[in-house]
Amino acid sequence: MNMLIFIIAGLLVHCVFLASIFDIYFTSPLVHGMTPQRTPLPPPAKRLVLFVADGLRADTLYELDDNGTPQAPYLRNIIEYKGSWGVSHTHVPTESRPGHVALIAGFYEDVSAVAKGWKENPVEFDSVFNESKYTWSWGSPDILPMFAKGASGDHVYTYCYTAEKEDFGAQDATKLDTWVFDHVKNFFQAARSNQTLFSKINEEKVVLFLHLLGIDTNGHAHRPNSREYKDNIRKVDEGINDIVSMLEDFYGNDGKTAFILTSDHGMTDWGSHGAGHPSETLTPLIAWGAGVNYPQKVTSQFFEDDFLKEWKLEKWKRLDVNQADIAPLMASLIGVPFPLNSVGILPLDYLNNSAHFKAESIFTNAVQILEQFKIKMTQKKETTLSFLFTPFQLLSDTEQINILRKARSYIHQEKYHEAVSLCKTLISLALEGLSYYHTYDRLFLGISVVMGFVGWTSYVILLIVKTHTGLTRSTHDKASTVLLLYGFAAIGVLIAFFLLIQTCPWTYYIYCLLPVPVWYAVVKEFRVIQDLASLVLVFPLGQSIGFLLAGALGIEILVFSFFYRSTLTFGLIAFAGWPLITRLWTQAKVTTLSWTLLCLLLAMFPLMPVVGREPNISLVTVAGLVILLISSLSLACLCKIKNKYVPKKDLTILLFQMLSIALSTYVVNSTHSSLHHKQGLPVINQIISWTTLASSLFVPLLSPTFFFQRLLSILLSLMSPYLLLSTGYEALFPLVLSGLMFSWIYMEKEVLQHYGDSLKPKLAVLNFSYTTDITQFRQLHLDDIRRSFFFVFFIVTAFFGTGNIASVNSFDPTSIYCFLTVFNPFVMGSLLVWKIVIPFVLVSCAFEAVQVTTQLSSKSLFLIVLVISDIMALHFFFLVKDYGSWLDIGTSRKMPNYSIRNNATKWH
Repeated sequence: MNMLIFIIAGLLVHCVFLASIFDIYFTSPLVHGMTPQRTPLPPPAKRLVLFVADGLRADTLYELDDNGTPQAPYLRNIIEYKGSWGVSHTHVPTESRPGHVALIAGFYEDVSAVAKGWKENPVEFDSVFNESKYTWSWGSPDILPMFAKGASGDHVYTYCYTAEKEDFGAQDATKLDTWVFDHVKNFFQAARSNQTLFSKINEEKVVLFLHLLGIDTNGHAHRPNSREYKDNIRKVDEGINDIVSMLEDFYGNDGKTAFILTSDHGMTDWGSHGAGHPSETLTPLIAWGAGVNYPQKVTSQFFEDDFLKEWKLEKWKRLDVNQADIAPLMASLIGVPFPLNSVGILPLDYLNNSAHFKAESIFTNAVQILEQFKIKMTQKKETTLSFLFTPFQLLSDTEQINILRKARSYIHQEKYHEAVSLCKTLISLALEGLSYYHTYDRLFLGISVVMGFVGWTSYVILLIVKTHTGLTRSTHDKASTVLLLYGFAAIGVLIAFFLLIQTCPWTYYIYCLLPVPVWYAVVKEFRVIQDLASLVLVFPLGQSIGFLLAGALGIEILVFSFFYRSTLTFGLIAFAGWPLITRLWTQAKVTTLSWTLLCLLLAMFPLMPVVGREPNISLVTVAGLVILLISSLSLACLCKIKNKYVPKKDLTILLFQMLSIALSTYVVNSTHSSLHHKQGLPVINQIISWTTLASSLFVPLLSPTFFFQRLLSILLSLMSPYLLLSTGYEALFPLVLSGLMFSWIYMEKEVLQHYGDSLKPKLAVLNFSYTTDITQFRQLHLDDIRRSFFFVFFIVTAFFGTGNIASVNSFDPTSIYCFLTVFNPFVMGSLLVWKIVIPFVLVSCAFEAVQVTTQLSSKSLFLIVLVISDIMALHFFFLVKDYGSWLDIGTSRKMPNYSIRNNATKWH
């Protein structure tokens, strides 16, 4: 019963700790209740056409080919003769949903979306589409419905192709863009004979949105430097030319149409996106038409990059912006209110209008952002006692009024330059204040959660010492326990009362009250603490310090491995020398040699390039042949051990697994050959892949439970789907890792024999199905901490040995082509997770074998692993950050600052 209570308490503490990360770091920054703000002067355009070329890189669009010809001749002509251009600096994560939200709604990724999946924002938001009179959009079903869903009323219309058309293995992905262009043309052709539709599209404040996904699809399938990617750019260029000509003809060249071309994100050379590489964050921005500045020729302009010379555009002024700035630009051009949640700053250099119009527009922009600041401040003030509330000093109520009055006065006096400068200052302060109030409770909540988690970890350590070491024999003093209970209960009541009078959210009660019972449980074991302190005091000081330093170094190595993969290499090299330090090599030379060689071999993987950048199917074939060779040798060994007779059932299972390995190797080669020749994914290959995946989940359960046979069966079954999900050298990783796990098991047996703790029975006769006699379990030694550390280290190696596979940016769609080529985030994500889990399963099975062979209870080792993991978790809690790619989120403490703007003259 005590164990059950411990498990429930542990689950509760860890669930609260996990939930607190979302509550502290990943709450939505969006607020509601603001008043729409619109520029009071008439807008220059009646309608806006937004072209978003999904996955289009700035350098690929602007560069010239080997013959000096532009990739997009029509758009190049716009840059040189008709409009303004620059680079839009996107923010990470460079994904389609957050990119489009930044473009159309004016704010960057809402980090609370991490709990909502890929397709939608967790909080409703305003957008340029919502503020428009009518919006018509054509394109992907993954993007368009998001903005129609959030719109008030029924004025945002979407026309989407089916999800099945988003096929990475398709013969020609440009058909996605052709579909959009054709449907836009058909729409306007139909409008000529439909009076209701004709009158709607001739209204003011109309937006036409063309989402062009073909470039992104071709980039994933063939890489951005491929002929297919560049041909798709030319197709888009031709399509835009046709659409512009058609619209000018339809509207009678009234000069009231503004056009903007941009992209939601770029793409790496290896065909992925999601992180912050310049090829992902630098996207093109070209604007022309009503209200947009004409090209501005300059004699010189300075940027820290050399792209202007490469692009042959050094004579035309480059106007860089942040991606969120495009939303207020669009709103200003057609005269709709700025999106309520926008944090973008209107790029005035793109506007071809009077100084008065620019001053009024930036003033409206400042008031719109200030409204968000005021709502955020009011919300925080209402949930904080007046004497405890600390306002944002740089933007007090008086300061707000003074700046607004002064700016308005400058506009009346026609001092437009001064008004613009003052409004930009106000915007900067308001954004800084938004960040201040968004993180207002972060320190308070962080301290509460840390106190609870430190208390829990302390309690687990005391539990290990008390029940698994035999170092203490203390009993509880009932009188002291009752006194402690009343004392901690009183503390809990005071904390609850303090939260109640501040009308804090219910989650605050959990975070603040949880430390009370946890620390009560710790303090209640004060006798154990006394005994432990006495033992530590009699222990040699040098050894105590050495042990603590070794433990701290080990934890830091584990933490650093999440940031720098090469740290794993240093750790594995140190592991290779472990038998030499402990002199195990003198009693088991073959085992020691295999351990050392496998450690050094595995240490090579973290030094290799991240998986997916350079596919090499031949290495997958090699891995398949090696595992077939290993399974054949294993079969020969089994026949030898069992006097040339293997039970028919065992033989059938082993042969089936070998057949699965062979089929998987064939399917990988066949699929990639078929896709290379643009013949699509063969149906038979898809059937074999899904069948292999399904069988790998239950076939190991049918194998014999003897130590060697069961572990071999697990390896063979899991290698089949892993091969199908591999594209290069990572296919060899589970083989080396499994070899090291087998060696580890034998090494641990040698360690026990070396210290006289075991009689060293043959591992081949061990059976996982036997019920272990608990009386045979031994007490914990210091060496068991080392075993647990090895397990945690191998788990981390399993996750990060072949790349930062927790990152979306490391995910190569090529790895799932044996299963499907049609875009499906849920299925693709599930397959990626299974690929990540397979090495984890191999390490976990080996750890179970270590536990059996070393005569330890699984509970005792589990508790040590729990302590190591909890210390790491606490470390990471202070390193979490709430912006960046999904790889970055969770790896650094740096806080978002709305006021810190990317310098538009620098690459990031």
